[in-house]
This record gives sequence, C-alpha cells and structure tokens, in this order.
Amino acid sequence: MDTLESTTQSFIVKVWVEEIAEETGQGVWHGHITHALSGERHYLKNLDEVRDFIAPFLEDMGVKLETRRRMRRWLRQLIGKG
Repeated sequence: MDTLESTTQSFIVKVWVEEIAEETGQGVWHGHITHALSGERHYLKNLDEVRDFIAPFLEDMGVKLETRRRMRRWLRQLIGKG
C-alpha cells in the first residue's frame, strides 16, 4: 500500500437546501458525510457532526484529540443510545 494512502482518509460531504422556511425566508439545510473507503454514512443535523464523524478515523490513525472533544463525543454517543 502506498505510504500516503495508509496515512490518509477520504470523506464525501454533501449538503443541500431542502425547503425555505416561510417565516424567515431562509433555507433549511440537510446533509450527510460518507467515509469513502467503508461507505459508512452519517446524516447531519449540524456541522459539528462532521467533526464528530471524522474523529474516530483520526484516532485510529494515531491522532490524539483533545480530551474535551473526546468527552463530548462519548456523551453524545451515550445519549444517542439511551
């Protein structure tokens, strides 16, 4: 395997405006992020979820993320399972 390929991850982020809120005239966005190699996909509710989705892949590559970010992700996972 090429050295660069073994130390990189690829993701596809798609966002779109699905509807316009009549009261504000602003679009309501939706989106998803897909890990290119595995095909794992996560639908997005906010932009923070992009970071949360990518974080485990970085950790698997040996990147040490700040403790606060890891704790926040752990709490989100815990709440999501409850």
